[in-house]
Amino acid sequence: FKELARLLQLEKEADRRSFEALTRSVPLTERRANGTAWFPIAIRDTEPGYGDYLTIEVERTSDKDVIHSFRFGASVALFSNHDAGNDRTEGIITHLSGDRMKIALRVDELPDWSRNGRLGVDLVFDENSYAEMERALKLAPARLEEKEEGALPRVLAGVQEPKFTDDLPPVEIPSLNALQNEAVRRILAARDLAIVHGPPGTGKTTTLVQAIRLLAKGSTGPVLVTAPSNAAVDLLSERLAAQGLNVVRVGNPARVSEALLALTLDERMAAHPRAKDIKRLRKQASEYRDLAHKYKRSFGAAEREQRKALFNEARAIGKEIESTEQYMADAVLGAAQVITATLVGAAHYSVRSLRYDTVVIDEAGQALEPACWIPILKGRKLVMAGDHCQLPPTVKSDAAARAGLERTLMERCVALHPASVVLLEEQYRMHATIMGFSSQEFYGGRLQAAPAVAGHLLFEGDRPLHFIDTAGCGYEERPEGVRISNPEEAQFLLQQVARLLGEWAARHPDAPRPR
Repeated sequence: FKELARLLQLEKEADRRSFEALTRSVPLTERRANGTAWFPIAIRDTEPGYGDYLTIEVERTSDKDVIHSFRFGASVALFSNHDAGNDRTEGIITHLSGDRMKIALRVDELPDWSRNGRLGVDLVFDENSYAEMERALKLAPARLEEKEEGALPRVLAGVQEPKFTDDLPPVEIPSLNALQNEAVRRILAARDLAIVHGPPGTGKTTTLVQAIRLLAKGSTGPVLVTAPSNAAVDLLSERLAAQGLNVVRVGNPARVSEALLALTLDERMAAHPRAKDIKRLRKQASEYRDLAHKYKRSFGAAEREQRKALFNEARAIGKEIESTEQYMADAVLGAAQVITATLVGAAHYSVRSLRYDTVVIDEAGQALEPACWIPILKGRKLVMAGDHCQLPPTVKSDAAARAGLERTLMERCVALHPASVVLLEEQYRMHATIMGFSSQEFYGGRLQAAPAVAGHLLFEGDRPLHFIDTAGCGYEERPEGVRISNPEEAQFLLQQVARLLGEWAARHPDAPRPR
């Protein structure tokens, strides 16, 4: 764990340098264009936040078509263009939807400068994610020494073999193939570790959803389901809810849909009978703060005391709101069969103290190991699913990558504990020719194409695989912040897709277009 912590520090420093290159000394117009700043913004609402902090809701009033990098849990700074160097205060995004976000500021009232000039929000370096990973790596060594709670960490560290139960009732889900059913059985039988290795198109998510459904129905508490990205968490949340499970999504979905929003902790709390009490209390607190702000800078001792009393009353109501919200959150989470969150989101204050019989990490082949330890330390049993033979997690520090940070916990455990692993071998996504190279190169030739796709072509006479060399075509790569784009090559690809679809339509004039 000391070595992991050292590598994480290297990555943090490299990440900070990369972020500062994108934002430091960069004009506001460029920050707006590259999605790291909203300007101008309007403050639409204020309310007491967690602790004594103030939460504000802001809306960007221009550049609404610009793709941005803001996300739930990210660190930001509210600033004024009156004196952008000094007039700024930091906070955390607690909600993000469309062109609005809520920010928990690290102050208990809006600073005086917020009434000067126009306001904006800058993305700042994400200390929070690294702090949670560092905290997990500090706690992990002590957990190894615990008799019962340390069993899973000892298995993951390679000092103890995984165990399985022998008295599992037969499990055979008709919609799954033989190996998918074997993966479900392995997950249910595992006492500490099970791994589903799912190459592309092998139905890994479908298998995982069925296993979680059975785990949740046999558990006395919720199953924690996590993934490195919001998109992966969203997909699992929807699929699990469709199975009739009570799913609570902690954090913000990456996509805005009614179905997903209805699963979030915020929406579930809004539907709680005590939600009307929160509205009333917030209105009262807002009234007290408004009264306090009416006192100007030059006032006497009596006015100063009155202003202080009003702010104290608003803070007292804030404490009551916090207590009521925690009661509501506990009620919602206590009824959940599945709680879903990103790896870092599993440390959110609303669920920080919860413990779980089973923790699931999806897309584990793309997850940094230090981030995995955040949810792992909350559970007795771990299920990892993913494919470590695909792209590894993004590591910005070359030194950290070379020293092993790029190697995932899943990859390490597949090598350490083959008895815990089930490889899904039948894929349903692509022609056997397309699959052939990756099967031989990465999966020992074990992948098989399902009969429905093995010989599938777009139209008769088409070739399943085309290589097009664009060298010398003048398609130049362009840096875009930390990303690289090639617009001409992308346009060329779209033209090829349009050509193929046109050829297909000419052969099938009465059929709907393929998707």
